Parts: sequence; C-alpha cells; structure tokens
Amino acid sequence: MPRSGAEVRRRLQQAALELYRERGFDQTTAAEIAASAGVNERTFFRHFPDKREVLFDGEADLRATLRQAVVEAPQGLRPFEVLLRAFRESARNLERTRPFSDPRWKVIAMTPALRERELAKHAGLTDAVAEALRERGIDAGPAGLAARTGWAAYQHAVQAWIDDPADSLDAHLCRAFDDLRGLAAGGSCAY
Repeated sequence: MPRSGAEVRRRLQQAALELYRERGFDQTTAAEIAASAGVNERTFFRHFPDKREVLFDGEADLRATLRQAVVEAPQGLRPFEVLLRAFRESARNLERTRPFSDPRWKVIAMTPALRERELAKHAGLTDAVAEALRERGIDAGPAGLAARTGWAAYQHAVQAWIDDPADSLDAHLCRAFDDLRGLAAGGSCAY
C-alpha cells in the first residue's frame, strides 16, 4: 500500500471518521486511525499534526479560495455582494464533499473539543475575509463587521442546507443573503 499522497490522506480521513462515529472522538487514538487506514502512526503524523485536524483538513484551501474570490471580485460591488460571490465559490467544494461532510458535522456536534476547534477555525477564516475586504479599500471597522455578518449568513445557509438538502447550497446562500439584505434595509440610527 502506498504510504504517502492524496490517497493515504483520504484513507486516513475516512478511517478517522468511521472510528469517531463508532467509538467517539475521545476514545480513538491516532495509532488506531493509522492502523485502520493500513499505515503506521508515523505516516499519520506526516499528514496531520493531531487527530482533530483530520476533520478540519481543507481549511487552508478554503481560506485561499475565499480570499482570492474576495480580492478578484469585480470593482463596484458592495461588500455583501463580494462576500456572496466568494461564499458561492467556496460552496461548490462543500457540495462535492457532502458524503464526508455530513458525518463529519455529526461528529463535531457531539464533541465539545471539536466544536471549540471549529469555532477557532471559523474565526480565522472570518479574519482572512475581513483582511481581503480591507485590501479592496474597505475601512477596517466595516470590513470586520461585513466579514462577521457575512460569515454568519454563510453558516446559516450551510445549516439550512444540512437540514434541507433538497435545495442546493447555492440556493440556501442566496436566500440567506437576501434575508440579510432585508434585515439591513431598515432605517438608520440617529446619533
């Protein structure tokens, strides 16, 4: 069996997911994941720094995709339109990986340490999106607010898609951002 490359990485992820679902995250070791994937523990650690990261692989790619989509969006778009375009771009990969993502979300939901890790990852992604908005010339305060609000709409859409997979993630994203625009269409504060 090959001991490196994308195929080993995929086997490690699948083995981890199966073991986490059977035994629970806390009761599963990296050595057990490696053995189940047909590799040794050292090979596991060549691919992942710890057993949590098996479930969070792809975060760097997501960050790069979002960042690039925000930076390269056509000029003249308002921040939420830029973010919707970026999230729609990243959603394509999420739709492709749904067979892995569904059980992954369930494992994360059942494990407090993984929920905490996911929140930290989301904070990092939100910061990257805010930075990309600043590079487009949006002031730091509004860029951060737009990134956090946009990320919340994205997460809302993903949850809606998990709950109702009959519609595409893209459709859920468009609805979430339409709802966000509707909520923001009210009056302004008098200072």
